[in-house]
Amino acid sequence: MELINLARLKERLSGILMLLIIFIALFIIMSIVMPAQFLSLGNFQSMAFQLPELGILALAMMITMVSGGINLSIIAGANLSGIVMALIMTSFITESTPFAASFSITLFAILLGLLVALIIGILNGFLIAYVNVSPILTTLGTMTLVQGISVGVTKGYVISGFPQGFQSIGNNTLLGIPVPMLIFILIVFLMSIILNRSTFGISVYMLGSNKTATSFSGINVKKVTMKIYAISGLLTGLAAVIMISRFNSASAGYSTSYLLVTVLLAVLGGVNPDGGFGRISGIIMALLILQVISSGLNLMQVSSQLSKALWGIILILVIALRYYSDKFKLAQRTQ
Repeated sequence: MELINLARLKERLSGILMLLIIFIALFIIMSIVMPAQFLSLGNFQSMAFQLPELGILALAMMITMVSGGINLSIIAGANLSGIVMALIMTSFITESTPFAASFSITLFAILLGLLVALIIGILNGFLIAYVNVSPILTTLGTMTLVQGISVGVTKGYVISGFPQGFQSIGNNTLLGIPVPMLIFILIVFLMSIILNRSTFGISVYMLGSNKTATSFSGINVKKVTMKIYAISGLLTGLAAVIMISRFNSASAGYSTSYLLVTVLLAVLGGVNPDGGFGRISGIIMALLILQVISSGLNLMQVSSQLSKALWGIILILVIALRYYSDKFKLAQRTQ
């Protein structure tokens, strides 16, 4: 057993090391190709502001994939959550609203938006756990439903004009560090404790490895599944807070390309698409890699459509490489 654990630890460390080498190589290449633009303080600040919302959404995707599921409704849920916050703030806060009232309304808007995101997550969890609908069909259905509600409420328009205090969440810094990055660091810390230091976290990995064995071990699989998707939903709400405060607007169509990228981040970061394995440290490294690539492409003025195609190619390559790597390791063990 000890030898197996050491072998697994070695595999994990080698995976993180590989991602670190890729990150360093990409950073050096971008620094050589575009030293003035890429190495500028403005570019680093821009990356620090952009990374957190995608990182939180990636964590929302990761926890479901580790359990053997998936959540295709994370972007739709984040957008609806943001729309709810936006409608409350723009309806009840004006320039003449006193600070105390404005603060209270903003706080209420954030809490209600988070509640909406949580309800979407609970709905996903209920359908998967108790109605036995597959995760991909469940979250595809809720994605379509939530998108429809968002478009119906906004009629396709953008809602903008939030209080300055709310905008500061996504645009201000604290001791030189962007506020969104501080929020992301806190969420990473809490998620690390949940997944690595709690019985619930152990249950998540067990569920992804073998659902039947997990059930026979005395774990309430249905309750664990509900909690997984509730957490995933809540994370999308937190991402929405950062997203709409940074843009000073909310819409039903924001960040649709992020859905593909969150899956890419999870797989690139070492999450097993079949469930049972994945670490937050891998997600962080994958985030840094994709942020460097994204910033480089933006500085080179590459079209967003070409960027999406590149993400798809990378995702296919990563899955293919992982498949053949696992096949090679299995062949070595059977020799």
